[in-house]
Order: sequence, then structure tokens, then C-alpha cells
Amino acid sequence: MTWAELAGYTASLLVFATFCMKTLIPLRLVAIASNIAFIVYGLLAGLFPILFLHCALLPLNTWRTYQQILTLRHIRAAARENAEVSALIPFMKQSRFEKGAVLFRKGDDASNIYFLARGAVTIPEIGKTLDEGTLFGEIGPFTGQRVRTASAVCSEPSEIYVISEDDLVRLCQMDGAFGYFLTKLIASRLVENQDRLERELSALRSG
Repeated sequence: MTWAELAGYTASLLVFATFCMKTLIPLRLVAIASNIAFIVYGLLAGLFPILFLHCALLPLNTWRTYQQILTLRHIRAAARENAEVSALIPFMKQSRFEKGAVLFRKGDDASNIYFLARGAVTIPEIGKTLDEGTLFGEIGPFTGQRVRTASAVCSEPSEIYVISEDDLVRLCQMDGAFGYFLTKLIASRLVENQDRLERELSALRSG
């Protein structure tokens, strides 16, 4: 067996191994190893299309691996902290909405979680305006029916961070620590909502 053949077989085995892996970081590392093996194979065998392809894929896989490692570090740092909303923001996408923009309506599919950074959002069904720094829409994606129980409308130009259910699932699959953090966060929000409701009921009774 020549060195070129050995490199080719090694590269092929590494590609096969990527299909057997369940987690992203090991998969990316094996993909990088396969890129290197294919580069050696392309050089020794004079197969320049393969050489050029994997010379292009190697830096791309390296960059994606670096991004995944950074994301994992953020996830684990968030999991070690208390269930603070601020720990979720690095995983959310920033969006800006004009006054009157409807984020969702009652009965809509509950697929996103929102964080109000600046501006104001009104819940018209109960006439309540959310304060800046409020996480909202966080319960709907985890209920059985997965529908919105109320609407949310921007009552002034607003800066809002959004994360989708698909992104939440992806982050949980990347590292179970994120699922633990998310459970703590949702539980703490439920407790806060319950405490606020009890205070409002108490105020109504005393009034």
C-alpha cells in the first residue's frame, strides 16, 4: 500500500466516523482531521480537485469549531450562574420594532421567547405595559397547546431580543447544562409571576 492510498483510506474512515457521531464538537474535530487526510491524499495522488476542496473546507471547519467551543463556554457559564435573564441574552437575536408592531396575537403558535431591552410592549387583553428588562412569552413554548394566551404589541419603538424554540432545542442538544439553566430560568419566572399575582390580588382586596 502506498502512502497516498493510506491517506485516502484514512480520510474515508474519518468521513465515515463523522456519520456515527452524535455531538457537534467531536464531529467537527473529526471533520478537520478528515480534511487534513484528504489534503495529504490529494497532494500525494495528484488529485487537485480533492486537494482544492479540502483546502477550502479546512479553515471553514476550523472556524465553525471555534464558534461551537465559544458557544459551549457561554452555555456552561450560564448554567453555573443563578437563573438570571441576562445569561440568556448572548443566545438571542436583536431586533428593532416600530410603534404598533404586533409581536404575536392571542391564539398564535408560541415558538419564540422575547426580552424587552428598550421601549414598551403592551398586553392589550389585560391593559398591561411591560417594563424594560422584562422577559415575556417564555411560558407558551413549554405548554401542551403551545399557543399564545394574549397578544403583545409595541406601544413605542422598541429594541427586543428574540430566541426561537428551534434555537433553544439546538442549544440543549449541544450541552445538557443549557437545558438545566433553562429549567431554572422558567421555574424562577413562574415563581415571580405567582408572587406578582398574589401581590396584585392582595392590593385589590385591601383596596
